[in-house]
Amino acid sequence: MTGYYDYVLGLIPLALLGITTMLSVVGFPLTTAVPVAASVSGLVIGHALFVNGPVDSSTPATSPKTKGFNAD
Repeated sequence: MTGYYDYVLGLIPLALLGITTMLSVVGFPLTTAVPVAASVSGLVIGHALFVNGPVDSSTPATSPKTKGFNAD
């Protein structure tokens, strides 16, 4: 079963190669097309990490065993 992160992993190289190719065919120099495509890939990675970040559903966020540690 494919999930969100499977699509993200496929979209990273697709965006990098596809946007670079598209921009270079349109007429942009390669030294401009590659950084633009890498920025889009970086935005995809950033979205996957920070906006829709991975969550471990097997462990609860707040556990009754873990209490605050007092260093005093």
